[in-house]
Amino acid sequence: MSGDFTPDQKRYLEGFVSGLQAARAARGLAPVGGAPSASARLHGGPDAPHLAAQDRQVAAGGKLAEQEKFKREEHPFDAYGRLKDQAATNSPPKPADNFRWRYYGLFYVAPAQDSYMCRLRIANGILTHRQFAGIADVAERYGGGYSHVTTRANLQIREIAPRHAVAVVEAIQDLGLSSRGAGADNIRNVTGTPTAGIDPQELIDTRPYAREWHFHILNERALYGLPRKFNVAFDGAGTIPVLEDTNDIAFQAVEVKDGHGIAPGVWFALGIGGITGHRDFARSTGVVVKPTDATKVADAIVRVFIDHGDRTNRNKARLKYVLDQMGVEKFLALVEEKLGAKLVRVPAEAVAARPAFDRTAHIGIHAQKQPGRHWVGVVLPVGRLTGEQMRGLAKLAADLGDGDIRLTVWQNLLISGVPTDKLALAEAAIAALGLTTKASSIRAGLVACTGNVGCRFSASDTKRHAEEIAHWCEARVALDGPVNIHLTGCHHSCAQHYIGDVGLIGARVPTSDEGDTVEGYHILVGGGFGPDAALGREIYRDVKAENAPKTVARMLQGYIANRAAAGESFLAFTRRHEVDALRTMFDAEAGE
Repeated sequence: MSGDFTPDQKRYLEGFVSGLQAARAARGLAPVGGAPSASARLHGGPDAPHLAAQDRQVAAGGKLAEQEKFKREEHPFDAYGRLKDQAATNSPPKPADNFRWRYYGLFYVAPAQDSYMCRLRIANGILTHRQFAGIADVAERYGGGYSHVTTRANLQIREIAPRHAVAVVEAIQDLGLSSRGAGADNIRNVTGTPTAGIDPQELIDTRPYAREWHFHILNERALYGLPRKFNVAFDGAGTIPVLEDTNDIAFQAVEVKDGHGIAPGVWFALGIGGITGHRDFARSTGVVVKPTDATKVADAIVRVFIDHGDRTNRNKARLKYVLDQMGVEKFLALVEEKLGAKLVRVPAEAVAARPAFDRTAHIGIHAQKQPGRHWVGVVLPVGRLTGEQMRGLAKLAADLGDGDIRLTVWQNLLISGVPTDKLALAEAAIAALGLTTKASSIRAGLVACTGNVGCRFSASDTKRHAEEIAHWCEARVALDGPVNIHLTGCHHSCAQHYIGDVGLIGARVPTSDEGDTVEGYHILVGGGFGPDAALGREIYRDVKAENAPKTVARMLQGYIANRAAAGESFLAFTRRHEVDALRTMFDAEAGE
């Protein structure tokens, strides 16, 4: 835009704006915030691409979404002083600041709770035992005394009074961790293979690449304030699935064969535009990326999204909709312009088959590539841990393992590096904390979002209902293979209900003609991920929460009674039948 002005015009505008701001300051007023300053427009800066994108959409006749106006009026990173002022008076934020403070990882979750939730950033989901114990202390000192492991291999602290908001953010930084950019329109926690560096079958250790991208985000202000949130995952072809195909950018380790015009070896296959809550998986591009170039490519993709993402309609603002509008090839051409280099493409036959994942490898004891060492997968009740349990696990990791705590997207954690002769002791110590390394086929794949106890969007108490479903079904159905059950409270689909074998999405179920409702769910069946990727199909609608355990049990009983053979998985069984046929089989089970 600066090219539209002559040097004399630029100097005039700079002087004009400087005088205006000085006059406002003399009257005790804040700097002009309704629009970016002429100086910022002329000289750029990290926010310039975002402002220019807003300008183009307004010039085209669009009306900026409310959140875009908040960002335009005042960048959240320029408002930390006001957050401190609110903390000093224990004041809750108004709507604009509630959005801005999410740039610091703080979500004010009223009316569900009159408090903040703080979400962290943990590259590849791996942190040290000292950091894990430190988060326990922060949760007890400033929050509700517990933490949740999230579906992005991350931690959340809840029930933080406004007066403690700044103390929590700074205490997290004291631990060598961060909550910066963990919410709002930013790049969320960078996930990677939880067994990176220790997995016998991995093609590549994802930790250095997830770490590089993590720190690139933290130190590049231009990558904040996107049109909408953005997810990136690195899958090293380890035993535990990362669900990379549900991310905006999926870096999937593959082995490229010789004879296809590029160096053979391990590359990242690039997928883009995954968002299962909007019924789409990441699209295969045919592009492979050198692992050392992953951050450069991710940066270029994000910058194209900054330029072209919708800032007028929040429901159509994710990367998926940019791809829908312009197509994958045009998008990749713009990425190449940002990179200043061509992307590398290979045919499908150039890529070797990837090793298969194990849907239960995040639970229990598994041998590492290091001889005589094991990772121990700890079952967490729908992702919740008390401060005492966190400190106990941290001590166990330090005393019996290699000192690392590895979070997974399955809302649990691994303790790695445990010698063979200490496995029994580790299991006993975990049991002493009220936890276990063993799980039923139901609990091993049980995933639930926060629910309406801590999220204003949720229609149901998902974590409580998940426990009720597991308790009911475990006593009545003997499964011999994994069945993933995902409960999410709203359309945001944080628990990714579309990819569960059984998926439940919260709903208010009508109970009278007067508009009375109760908590409940719509139930889907047959979702999957990875090589089995598919979106679940709705089979039941408006099921009261109190009836959900019985309904799921009938579904599982119907599967056992009608599967083709003992080895047929729930996924394969449901894929063989239309929804009406499945419903008939399930409804034939009397239940209790």
